[in-house]
Amino acid sequence: MAKKKAGKIEITQVRSGIGRIAKHRRTLRALGIKRHQQSVVHEDNPAIRGMVAQVSHLVSVREIDE
Repeated sequence: MAKKKAGKIEITQVRSGIGRIAKHRRTLRALGIKRHQQSVVHEDNPAIRGMVAQVSHLVSVREIDE
């Protein structure tokens, strides 16, 4: 069986973290997002997907083909 190469995902903050619970603000910071409308690129893996799921109401995700 051939292993599927892990792709990358672009995560963009689309809603503010102001007034959100501290856990969600810390998750945004752990993803590397420091300000509103900022985008970061991460490897697509279960750990990153879990963090994105936790703050899915604050971010948008786009898969990047390489």
